[in-house]
Amino acid sequence: MTGPASQVNMMGYGNFDQITGGIHFRLRARTFIVAESFNGPRLVFVNLDAGMASQLVTIKILERLKSRYGSIYSEENVAISGTHTHAGPGGYLQYVTYSVTSLGFVPQSFEAIVTAIELSIVQAHDNLKPGSIFINKGDLENAGINRSPSAYLFNPQEERSKYNTNIDTLMTLLKFVDGDTGKNIGAFSWFATHGTSMSRNNKLISGDNKGAAARFFEDWFTKNSFTKSTKVLGTLSGSNQDLLNRTSKIKPTGGQPCTNTTSQGFKVRKNKEMKFVGAFCQSNVGDVSPNVVGAFCIDSGLPCDFNHSSCHGNDQLCVGRGPGYPDEILSTKIIGERQFQKAVDLFTSAKQELTGKIDYRHVYINFTNIKVQLEDNKVVQTCPAALGPGFAAGTTDGPGVFGFQQGDTEINPFWKKLRDVLRKPSPYQVDCQKPKTVLLDSGEMLWPYPWAPAILPIQIFRLGSLTILSVPGEFTTMAGRRLREAVKDTLIRSGNGEFDDQTHVVIAGLTNAYSQYITTFEEYEQQRYEAASTLYGPHTLSAYIQEFKKLAESMAKGENITAKGPTPPDLLSIQLSLLPNPTGDSPPPGINFGDIKQDIIVPKSGTFTKGDRVIAIFFSANPRYDLLTEGTFAVVEMLQRQSWLPEYDDDDFCLFFKWQAENITGIARDDVNSYGYATLEWEVPEEASPGVYRLRHFGSTKETKESSNSYYTGASSAFTVS
Repeated sequence: MTGPASQVNMMGYGNFDQITGGIHFRLRARTFIVAESFNGPRLVFVNLDAGMASQLVTIKILERLKSRYGSIYSEENVAISGTHTHAGPGGYLQYVTYSVTSLGFVPQSFEAIVTAIELSIVQAHDNLKPGSIFINKGDLENAGINRSPSAYLFNPQEERSKYNTNIDTLMTLLKFVDGDTGKNIGAFSWFATHGTSMSRNNKLISGDNKGAAARFFEDWFTKNSFTKSTKVLGTLSGSNQDLLNRTSKIKPTGGQPCTNTTSQGFKVRKNKEMKFVGAFCQSNVGDVSPNVVGAFCIDSGLPCDFNHSSCHGNDQLCVGRGPGYPDEILSTKIIGERQFQKAVDLFTSAKQELTGKIDYRHVYINFTNIKVQLEDNKVVQTCPAALGPGFAAGTTDGPGVFGFQQGDTEINPFWKKLRDVLRKPSPYQVDCQKPKTVLLDSGEMLWPYPWAPAILPIQIFRLGSLTILSVPGEFTTMAGRRLREAVKDTLIRSGNGEFDDQTHVVIAGLTNAYSQYITTFEEYEQQRYEAASTLYGPHTLSAYIQEFKKLAESMAKGENITAKGPTPPDLLSIQLSLLPNPTGDSPPPGINFGDIKQDIIVPKSGTFTKGDRVIAIFFSANPRYDLLTEGTFAVVEMLQRQSWLPEYDDDDFCLFFKWQAENITGIARDDVNSYGYATLEWEVPEEASPGVYRLRHFGSTKETKESSNSYYTGASSAFTVS
């Protein structure tokens, strides 16, 4: 589901300058389907390497599934959940707030995600077979840190004393086993940590730490399950000089035409050959950061202000540090490896089999006006969506706008005037959102179409003793704990013994739609980033708990829900798309796309070793002409006998595809060439075999906006790895 690798704003940080410029590794949709029998109740869970789910994506997926399968799949039994990577292309959500930085809707980004989800579900549907599911749980203590610890302290001491940490460290894993062969075929796990190991300055598409964990898990399984055929390699011992002499004679190929599917043959991991699916799903991630070293001032190196996460009042100077600091790629790898290693431990030791019913409940709710009855019988109400000044301050993972701090409840006159130009909040909204001061009255802004969602889905899945709560947002640690406890208590109390203390409850965050954050009532008081981004006012969590308890009671009693709630709007037909499409590329005179601009620079020793970076730069057209889905823009080839065979592609953690435009003016003139450069960087991994290699680039181009695509490839000169 890897979207456009150039010129599209990334979803997550809200940074206008964070525009895609290549691929760290590819994004995927991973799906499991579970059914009691082939004709019995079933449910679908999709895990996306994306910032979050999108209501519009969910609507269109359900339409496609209905056209394929009739009534088998619906909003009732399909959950689509994002990992929360902040390094994927944006422009696929339908509300204005979430598409401002991407200059509106990006059809190519949207279609890449929808198509991948559809095909992933189709594959799972076609592969449905008898099998078993095992569940295991364990603590992972070094992959997350609370980025708003002062807000967490606002929660009652009596409540906090029930827990050892201010984050949830529990990972819950499902192990899927083929019933006919006994072979392991997949694992899905839930664990809370933000997809922000890659910073707001990163330009490479990446699944961040959860996508990395999935890549490591799937590769680990393949490596440990299948014996690869022995490679025939040129030996370096005794004939080093001969090999170097041979290598020096293999020059760049130059740009050459190829077909639109050629790159697919060079992809190392082909879907039809993948034997195992490992997914790392998101949970109540709201206040959990992977930057576990802590937040420090970039000017002084001292810890940031505890209450506001700022430095001398400046939010932009306070930045969280990952375990690989200052190398964000290394931080991504380390946090991914920690989740992967814990998942392997749980996977290999899983013994408890899930048995029992498959069941589900789903309802749509207008979250802008829910009447909530509190424990003291006081009735309160949620509000139309709004964002406070703490939202503009950003977080230690990605600082926001200068002039704001987390915890702000005042807005300076300049920003207040600018706010009022967009929409002055109504007196009702001002009062309803207190103590939040309304900076952006998104819930009352409807031009050119709504800025924030009002109608949201909530959903419960049951797989025997496991209950999955699908929530359309980011619950903080304590908010998630309260929701889980309330649902579990309701199931036990209403279930006539069918549910007990051994019932497992997990939260699947950022699922089916997106509505930002959900804090506790107490955390809302401080108005840090998460509270300022809690759209529907101070009683948002209480509303979720109330409505989820209704679903849980219905499930426990075996009752159907007759009132499904209002249908969310489909705004596809009125989306604005202001990002221009590329208008056609042409290389400089005498140059073909795929030609080398800068060939590999061989070290003085004449050979590369483990950990070295091999770099080549190619003349290249805009990657937006064709996403090369199930293909690759970059390949490391190895010479085996007389053939070049692919060893690594742009889905590998060690190979980077970077793209940068050159002379892209947007003006159609005969004397202006429109083209770019593709930089391929291979960090030679420890497991790389000694031998002869080269780098290869694939791409697509158009001469004009209306012309058809043509495809090209080119390879660097050869080099040796010892």
